[in-house]
Amino acid sequence: MLNRADIKRDVLHFSNGKMIIREDTIVTEFPVTIKINGQEFVTMVCTPEYVEDMVIGYLASEGIIRKYEDIKEIWIQEDKGFVHVKTDKPNPYYEQFQNKRYITSCCGGSRQGFVFVNDALTAKKVNDIHVKVSPEDCFRLMKNMQESAVTFQQTGGVHNAALCDRNELLLSRMDIGRHNALDKIYGYCLKNDISITDKILVFSGRISSEILLKVAKIGCEIVLSKSAPTELALTLAEELGITTVGFIRNQSFNVYTGAERMMMESES
Repeated sequence: MLNRADIKRDVLHFSNGKMIIREDTIVTEFPVTIKINGQEFVTMVCTPEYVEDMVIGYLASEGIIRKYEDIKEIWIQEDKGFVHVKTDKPNPYYEQFQNKRYITSCCGGSRQGFVFVNDALTAKKVNDIHVKVSPEDCFRLMKNMQESAVTFQQTGGVHNAALCDRNELLLSRMDIGRHNALDKIYGYCLKNDISITDKILVFSGRISSEILLKVAKIGCEIVLSKSAPTELALTLAEELGITTVGFIRNQSFNVYTGAERMMMESES
């Protein structure tokens, strides 16, 4: 760990017409610079837990590496905030990918969405159904993720994500960055050879196009969220074959795309 994920701090708190000094828990953030074969590649601001997993997941989802075995060595230089990665199999075009846009016609229609060029190359289109969920699964998994989100309960300052099967949470991660939390999950799975194709991602925040593309790169078919999706995220979800379920709260939810993966209790 590069630093603590949270700290204690005295704050001036106002409540019921009174000001008092009390101790509060504040989430921390830390800049991390990834160096690939000695060259600075990108700087990320993150919550300083599971940083190595985050870097592995980020490099794989961005197409810089194709699998965990492409990394020959990885170590963290804590005093400088560097994560050093050695690989003899980097994608030869990765430096050109950064910050270049790729225009694509979504779903074959006239509406165009834009993503980074490496998104177009690494997002995985889902053609099969490996997992389904029932309404009860959605409520239970969301409740389990929220109950496990201890740092959020203490600070309110992080996003949470969990990898699940139909029955339970298998792995949960948090970060100040929504995408970082997903990269931490992806990196752990790559490092430990955990299959993702039949798993479900449960997410605390809005399903933006960035998050939907990250889900596609990881290879999950279903994403569950307590919040709303964006229009571009749903357009991409339809194109990529991903099931999106949002506003899971108070025993209700919306299925926006991929309804073929939803089943009623009689089918479960």
